[in-house]
Amino acid sequence: MISQWSKTLEMQVLLAHVSGKNRAWVLAHPEAALTPEQEQAFLALKERYEAGEPLPYLLGHWEFYGLDFYVSPDVLIPRPETELLIDLALARARTRSATGAGLRLIDIGTGSGCIPVTLATLLPDAEISATDISAAALAVARSNAEKHGVAQRIKFHEADLFPDGTEPSTVHRPPSTFDLILSNPPYIPTETMLGLPIYGREPTLALDGGPDGLAIIRRLLGQSKRYLAAGGALLLEIEYRQGAQVAALARENFPDADINIHKDLAGLDRLLVTDT
Repeated sequence: MISQWSKTLEMQVLLAHVSGKNRAWVLAHPEAALTPEQEQAFLALKERYEAGEPLPYLLGHWEFYGLDFYVSPDVLIPRPETELLIDLALARARTRSATGAGLRLIDIGTGSGCIPVTLATLLPDAEISATDISAAALAVARSNAEKHGVAQRIKFHEADLFPDGTEPSTVHRPPSTFDLILSNPPYIPTETMLGLPIYGREPTLALDGGPDGLAIIRRLLGQSKRYLAAGGALLLEIEYRQGAQVAALARENFPDADINIHKDLAGLDRLLVTDT
């Protein structure tokens, strides 16, 4: 009977996964039995979970902003706090166009592609680009774009931060500027990262922000000056202790901009927003 394994949320999720049911069904049918093949698959996943492998990687997918995304150890697991970036990006985009018409957006370090894919589903007329330095991550992002039917609307680039050459826009402005620059970059200080449970389980490339956590952020802010359109906005997820430092860096690069740090649902500094 599955009741012998269904004591925790994680085990319920794994039981639902191998049985092809949902978690509600697992809870409602404690007397049900797995087939021998299902039991073998469940026990293998249970062993991997107990060894520390993250649940989303075991499942192969995870939810973000109400959408289901493929995930693998090549990409960071989407997290609820990043949904704040989507909320604020949508608010800025929709002051210009409800569907994103005429808007150019770029996501730097896209990972699973959860940011550009989500925005593509909600802003069907926006022109969207996404970059990542990892070819393996871009493969996952492209799969997610295909899954949600927006693959033809997102231009993916393998690049360190911004692409070397951005295709000309259909609107009348310089070809390499964007109305919205978005990023959830690596921002964890190296020493802090080494002591976290996620170290060695999620990709270090997507986590390690250098000695003070700001190595990538400094470069991104510096380069964004060349790519952010007049009247545009830069939205950047940050580590909760970096608010004052990141705001100061943003002021150095955008002295005339309106710069704010937004807090997440836990009341922690989470997002830099630079409105030019």
